[in-house]
Amino acid sequence: MENRFQMFNTLTRTVETIIPNEDGKIKMYTCGPTVYHFAHVGNLRSYIMEDVLEKSLRFIGYDVKRVMNITDVGHLSDDADSGEDKMLKGAKRENKTVMEIAKFYTDAFFKDCEALNIKRPDVVEPATNCIPEFIHMIEVLLEKGYAYLAGGNVYFDTSKLDDYLVFSSAAEKEALKEGVRDDVDVDENKKNKSDFVLWFTKSKFEDQALKWDSPWGVGYPGWHIECSCISMKHLGEYMDIHCGGIDNMFPHHTNEIAQSEAYLGHKWCNYWLHVHHLNEKGGKMSKSKGNFLTLSLLTEKGYAPVIYRMFCLQSHYRKPLEFSYDVLDNMKNTYDKLIKKIAEIPAEGDVDEEAYATYRRKFEDCLCNDVNTSTAITVIYDLLKSDVNGATKRKIIGDCDYVLSLDLLKNADALKNGATANVDAELENFIQEKIAERKEAKKAKDFAKADAIREELLQKGIAIKDTREGTVWELV
Repeated sequence: MENRFQMFNTLTRTVETIIPNEDGKIKMYTCGPTVYHFAHVGNLRSYIMEDVLEKSLRFIGYDVKRVMNITDVGHLSDDADSGEDKMLKGAKRENKTVMEIAKFYTDAFFKDCEALNIKRPDVVEPATNCIPEFIHMIEVLLEKGYAYLAGGNVYFDTSKLDDYLVFSSAAEKEALKEGVRDDVDVDENKKNKSDFVLWFTKSKFEDQALKWDSPWGVGYPGWHIECSCISMKHLGEYMDIHCGGIDNMFPHHTNEIAQSEAYLGHKWCNYWLHVHHLNEKGGKMSKSKGNFLTLSLLTEKGYAPVIYRMFCLQSHYRKPLEFSYDVLDNMKNTYDKLIKKIAEIPAEGDVDEEAYATYRRKFEDCLCNDVNTSTAITVIYDLLKSDVNGATKRKIIGDCDYVLSLDLLKNADALKNGATANVDAELENFIQEKIAERKEAKKAKDFAKADAIREELLQKGIAIKDTREGTVWELV
């Protein structure tokens, strides 16, 4: 097929045309969540953009197979192999077992994905399913001289590589060589500062909840090994596109490439896509710092998940995005106006195939230009202003929304049918009573009751929002 999809390849720092290893087929891997807590909306920005990438590739005709891991063991609280396992940290926080934590937060993650219209990857594999694969890869790396045993742990020897810091510029490489992760405790077992753990044994982290037998003793895998093995298990030795957040680039993706290509003996993945941070005014959103927003909190404040998705799509994935409620309010107004315009499209005519092909190609061109979602949305606005007939407009919008996944026709039809406008008197009275009851609860500082009332209304499809003028509500 025609290869015209271009994206910025972080590995080469240039925009490149994607040429898959197998014509017409894309093998794609996306780093999944560490399921020790809720995903924050910054995390979800990455998953939204990866979803758009997958759907864009499918939209222009590729057969895509996408794999995602679930990190339920091995990711320490510091990326440089020190600190506490994040899963154990979550289990202690909530007085549950590690696997109970993993199940709860995996389910919560996919609930968020469903609310954001993020397609579930073709394969989702928890790290704990692949212990034999991890052990096998480590054995091969030891045999080939790329790994060594020290202090009971197995380490990857980065000095064996000609170019370990594959994502870094010359200046960045020098800085990293001088003081790789100087802000963390030094591991005396490492030959080189940049070496990383492939397998921990009982010689470290004695309270680790999940352990397995291995040739090196009872222990558990390091974080980085899982993505290499899970991708090879389901995609084979050659991958086309690997995605993740920009914070995964070093050390996680750097280490993935090191161990994978040492194991395979050839290049592993040709194209890398990294999504930039969502920031608040105080800096990057971070679970470890405790300053993070969840999707459910945004929903409770009256913002439908599709509003947050549109907020992300209006910016380019390679630009940092700053979150604020003012911006989200503006996005809600923008979205509501767009839905109103679509609802006003007259039901007329037959599909004009020539006009349809023209606008579809314009939309595809935006996607093929480094997944430029903001200009892709502009195509919808241009279409609405055109003299193309109603049937054609609806077909184009419906097709384009496969990628955007903003529920454009669904919500426009609901508006047209009065579903968001007509509320009977009984429901109106119920809502006002609950708002008054919540106001009294807040006045009495009974915030648990106030939150319960908000949740009760939300369960009935009513979102409330506190404003300077008082509490307002809307159907969601």
